[in-house]
Amino acid sequence: SPRTTGRGARTNAPVTAPEVSTTMKFTAAILALALALGSASAFMPTRMSISGSGSGSGIESRRAFGTKLAGVVGGVGVGAMAPSAALAVRPPKFVNKQEGFYETKSGLQIKDAKQGTGKECAVGDRAVYEWEGYTIGYFGRPFEAKGGVKGGAFQSDQDYDRFIVGRGQVVPALEEAIVGMKEGGVRQLVFGTDLGYPFIGDEQEGKLVDPGHDKVGPKPHTFSGMRALNFVLENKGDNVDKTLLLNVKLVRVDQKGSKSF
Repeated sequence: SPRTTGRGARTNAPVTAPEVSTTMKFTAAILALALALGSASAFMPTRMSISGSGSGSGIESRRAFGTKLAGVVGGVGVGAMAPSAALAVRPPKFVNKQEGFYETKSGLQIKDAKQGTGKECAVGDRAVYEWEGYTIGYFGRPFEAKGGVKGGAFQSDQDYDRFIVGRGQVVPALEEAIVGMKEGGVRQLVFGTDLGYPFIGDEQEGKLVDPGHDKVGPKPHTFSGMRALNFVLENKGDNVDKTLLLNVKLVRVDQKGSKSF
């Protein structure tokens, strides 16, 4: 546009490069902010809970929005954003297929580590067994481990656990797996919460029916084992994988109606 010289004369000389740069920088900054807000609006949660309940709390939603907005404003395109663990979509179930295991109709995964040669266990029998337990979905921490001296005078029948098959005295996974096992056999079991220790309501609330595991076993024999198990089971939300692994050895079968029962 025409401009005035120092002497009052008008001229059609173009605007100098420094003036164009300043104007364009200001305009570009406004446009960049508008585009950033427009792009980020696609990530805005449709509903923000202010109660703090569930995984979609207001704090978490705002953090997720803030993270994405920072990426856009920082000049990173949406398509170029690296996936974030906090924003990843969780698979429909935690329990993955384990190599070497076969899966039953209930979803229980079993591996026969050793075939037994003695009496076969059936519903109504009393199963005498020893076991190990691990929070396989949470760092594989043991909550029951047989690390002591075994055999001879150091081990007696009192060292074993026992239950009557079919009475719900142990988790459904163990009830199912023990049927058909023979004395001396060893099985590994991998299962989720639906076949594990019972919860009150939604498992994500972390409220166990029997926190001491006195009614529904197997029960860890040490305080540290109980704490390790319950730390995982009583964790609220879906951030902790509660999949468990049990190693079970069937020591003896007391058949229903026999003298030893």
